[in-house]
Amino acid sequence: MTKVDVPLYRLAHARAGDKGNRSNIALICRDPAFYDTIAEQMTAERVAAHLAARQPRKVTRYELPKLAAFNFVLDDVLEGGVNASLGLDGHGKALSFFLLTARVIVDAVLLGQMPAAAPELLHELEK
Repeated sequence: MTKVDVPLYRLAHARAGDKGNRSNIALICRDPAFYDTIAEQMTAERVAAHLAARQPRKVTRYELPKLAAFNFVLDDVLEGGVNASLGLDGHGKALSFFLLTARVIVDAVLLGQMPAAAPELLHELEK
């Protein structure tokens, strides 16, 4: 079985929200077939390590299998929150985009079964 290393954004998209010093990132699979692959690789620990520069105190992962999605809650990651931080991205929106740069290993056959609406993913098979 051939495996392919791809950026997470090839398999999912994300949305972010914030409240005070807490950010939450919804990670939604582009196809439900990717749910198990992402569940296995994008653990709370892996997300915390990927976002280590922001020093989250705690990362909690909530699984939403019927939606083929996950919700990651990151505590103490927004430098005090929107009103307290001088950071450029006080709302944490960029965190969702940065999370999507994480690399995941996916079965080439699974990647090749992407719907026609996402043909740009097929070029990953040629690598």
